[in-house]
Amino acid sequence: MTGTVYGYIRVSTKEQNDDRQRIAMKKYGVPKENIFSDKQSGKDFDRPGYKALMKKIGERDTLIIKSIDRLGRDFNEIIEQWRYITLDKKCGIVVLDMKLLNTGVDRSLLDRLVAEIMLVALSYVAETEREMMRQRVVEGISAAKARGVSLGRRPIQVPQNFDLIWDLWAQGQLSGREAARQLGVDNHTFAKWAKQLA
Repeated sequence: MTGTVYGYIRVSTKEQNDDRQRIAMKKYGVPKENIFSDKQSGKDFDRPGYKALMKKIGERDTLIIKSIDRLGRDFNEIIEQWRYITLDKKCGIVVLDMKLLNTGVDRSLLDRLVAEIMLVALSYVAETEREMMRQRVVEGISAAKARGVSLGRRPIQVPQNFDLIWDLWAQGQLSGREAARQLGVDNHTFAKWAKQLA
């Protein structure tokens, strides 16, 4: 392997922990200063860490990722970025969880072709599975509604003393904030109830 080794790690939200990916990068020998990261969805490649990495990485460098879904989620965009990195940038890619996808700069043309075929197949399977999951969610919601299951938050019950509090508020003896506090609800809920009576 020649050139510089870079790592890219991604988790979908700020609350998620990326330690597992960082440990994998360290085991592989990626220098800490060469690891780029994002804490955001992989729906597209408009991510600050990824964009900074693409500015840095150059010919004969190698990009290390833990798994293909850390690169992104969209089938077509993954293929596009993969080709951009390997063909335009002339860099290798090493996928730690899937050795067949590795396109190191020192691998033969046949090895690279096999890796690209595998990438297309795996990305297609992943995209299909996501579509099936979305479809199952939609079908599950429809089935629940057909059974009369109420989805979403239950409406807040109007307290028994609402009329009394509302009268005091309407006469200007209570502020909206104080009326909401006495009813045990937030200002928005009280305003909504008051509007219904107006």
